[in-house]
Amino acid sequence: MVNVSKLKGKIVESGYSIAELSYKIGIDKATFYRKLNSNGENFSVREANAIVKELKMNGEEAVSIFFA
Repeated sequence: MVNVSKLKGKIVESGYSIAELSYKIGIDKATFYRKLNSNGENFSVREANAIVKELKMNGEEAVSIFFA
């Protein structure tokens, strides 16, 4: 289960909106919102990896968000 609150905080901290981040990682913003609203359970490994790279997360941050 994804820690959606932490992920949203990291998105804002990094200066992105959810729409901007979804565009950068190549998924539709409506799809991104649906995945967030389902507690992030439907993020693929590829999508999670793209989010980590785009937000420049370190390993500890990524684990605390995507393996909550």
